[in-house]
Amino acid sequence: MSRFTIRNVFKVALVAVFFPFIAFLVLIIGMGAKNKKVIFEGVIYGAVFVLAFSLPGSSGVVAALAAMGLSAVRSYMLRDLWIPRRGRKPQLGAPAQANSPAFPPVQTDSPAYPPFQQPPAATSLARPADDLSTSLTWVSSLAKQNKHRLPADTYVTILETCQMLDSVIDTESRQPSADAGFEYELEAVVSDYLPWVLQGYLAIPPSMVENRQPNGKTPNEELVEQLGLLLGQAETLHATRHSQTSADLTITGNFLRERFGHRQQGGSGFGLK
Repeated sequence: MSRFTIRNVFKVALVAVFFPFIAFLVLIIGMGAKNKKVIFEGVIYGAVFVLAFSLPGSSGVVAALAAMGLSAVRSYMLRDLWIPRRGRKPQLGAPAQANSPAFPPVQTDSPAYPPFQQPPAATSLARPADDLSTSLTWVSSLAKQNKHRLPADTYVTILETCQMLDSVIDTESRQPSADAGFEYELEAVVSDYLPWVLQGYLAIPPSMVENRQPNGKTPNEELVEQLGLLLGQAETLHATRHSQTSADLTITGNFLRERFGHRQQGGSGFGLK
């Protein structure tokens, strides 16, 4: 969707009016977004711009222009933080919107009865399981097509993450957990975070993947770290979902032992109380 809104136009107009001070724009963006990394980066640009006036000759001018140029480029790269799109809806394989609403997790206690005695009210995924599985297939295919461009072991990490998430989706579709927080986190990782990371890396020209960024890391290092974080989250979702499944089985077993356990001792009858 378009970024053309009255609020965004006003912000851009302010930037144009105060263009000589654009070296401080990244700092302002970071403060508005409450992002510590962006704030730190903005402080560096601002400090270089201020110190440039104390340098003799043309070196001061060059330093000031460099700070302004870098700040302008980074401000454009961070545009989603200060001039977001209007009414953008995430699509299959598209990255999540920076200001997507986060639903608070809903804690659900394990029922004191087996599912067949008094079934709990179950909620299904907001998106069909087939859509989520399709999203994982899309990510796997994209990674396979660009395997030669990915750093070592990252392709394997992507496949392991997709396989683990697909197992969670299959379990959730067969037996919904009725946990809105869990379902939202699962959908976010599958439909937003994982495609976002992969697409973002592949958008970088191959000749620049080893260039150091202001945070000291190369795009290759960023990809390895972010995929590691997503794999860890997939492992957490997998463990959480299947531990609940094991707990449900134990609850069923307790019910069966209480209801029919006496048949093992009596040896006759229908086991009805």
